[in-house]
Amino acid sequence: MTIKASHTVAPNQPTPQGRLWLSNSDQTARPAHTPNLYIYKAKHNIIEYDIEKMIDSLSKVLVYYYPVAGRLSVTESGRMEVDCNAKGVTLIEAETVKTIDDFGDFTPSESVKEELVPVIDYHSQPIEEIPLVFVQVTRFKGDKEQQQGLAIAVAVSHPVADGSAWIHFINTWAKVNRGDMLGLNDMPFIDRTILKSSSSLSSLSPPPSPRFDHPELQPLPFILGRSDSTEEQKKKTTAAMLKLTSEQVEMLRKKVNENENLSTKQGSRSRSRSRPCSRFEAVAAHIWRCACKARKLDRNQPTLVRFNADFRSRLTRPLPRNYFGNALAATVTPESYAGEITSRPLSYAARKLREAVEMLKEEYITSQLEVVLGEEQLESIKALFSRQGERRNSPFAGNPNLQITSWISIPLYEADFGWGKPEHFVLGYVCPFDRGIIIRGPENDGSVIVIMYFQIAHMQLFKKFFYEDVFTSRL
Repeated sequence: MTIKASHTVAPNQPTPQGRLWLSNSDQTARPAHTPNLYIYKAKHNIIEYDIEKMIDSLSKVLVYYYPVAGRLSVTESGRMEVDCNAKGVTLIEAETVKTIDDFGDFTPSESVKEELVPVIDYHSQPIEEIPLVFVQVTRFKGDKEQQQGLAIAVAVSHPVADGSAWIHFINTWAKVNRGDMLGLNDMPFIDRTILKSSSSLSSLSPPPSPRFDHPELQPLPFILGRSDSTEEQKKKTTAAMLKLTSEQVEMLRKKVNENENLSTKQGSRSRSRSRPCSRFEAVAAHIWRCACKARKLDRNQPTLVRFNADFRSRLTRPLPRNYFGNALAATVTPESYAGEITSRPLSYAARKLREAVEMLKEEYITSQLEVVLGEEQLESIKALFSRQGERRNSPFAGNPNLQITSWISIPLYEADFGWGKPEHFVLGYVCPFDRGIIIRGPENDGSVIVIMYFQIAHMQLFKKFFYEDVFTSRL
């Protein structure tokens, strides 16, 4: 890969200056950039793009999304905030000697990361100087017999906003670049003080006593016989792109719902049987089950699934749909045992996931946001900015547990810059722990793609069970 040029893109008009308060949900986000990778394939010969036009359209969008052109900073108390200083974002032009076909389905890998994702130097410069967005536009090599293509990687700062908000930003940029007019729904809602609780008004106020047990904030189970996750964290992961057709997704949902109905007729009690199984619950239960089988866990091994849920619509006064920030609440399944997940019907695992979803009522979310940011977390943020330590991340969710993320409802394939919608969307890195990310298929026909990060030693078995078990009557 060769870098041809690097540009700093700032808003093309004056924008508000000052500090932007970040909510507790922002404070707990992973303090790094998430690389969203879009692949565009030429439908005829080549994709014609104008880098100056892309720079111009980005500078226009930054006027509305002005915090994006700023920088992270930290207060004396240890809270992150955004310095809205209009220093701009970085856009890199690159080209690779590889063809688009050399990357296959663009499964996340070190090769994809090294060739197509911008390199961000977190070590030789202060965090306060690192742009919140890096874009890399990479042209693939092509010849007369091969279609050329384009890769656009947009690496975005997680403490500034969640996936839903950032995808809205990228889609808005694409809309401006292809020449469409922006509407009110394209404008971001930037003010996060809508989530400001009374306990946040003073940095000297101690966190309130929790109103719930909040198991999602507690340590996760370890492998039986171990006292920590050190050994599991040393093991390397790899990635796979696993597609389920709309028929296969409905097959999973049908099997879960049939088993639930059977349990009801037999008099079994459940708190979570008021609605049909969602796509997320069915697919996530399938992932969890296959992971337990592939790991060959002891049947008495405790295992949990952690995930975040978007709470924009879960409050009595819902947040605006275009709320630009993190609006994520963590949750976790009730403790289960590997033997139960693998031997019982799929509906058992789906029910556990549903119970985790249904915990997230407004009072619970509010309580979590009040207690999630304690003194230890604030000290770790200050240490990160002073380069005297590293930010403590969330509990390690690898073996015997699992982290699952749903982006099913996010419009990932609307980023049409003027040469058509992307053929592929992936995250351009390999996650260091076991994690499944569920996204909608590019055809928007009810199919889903699971971007699965899993320990190398267990991945082949996982893929085997993933497809075999869709068709087995033992679901």
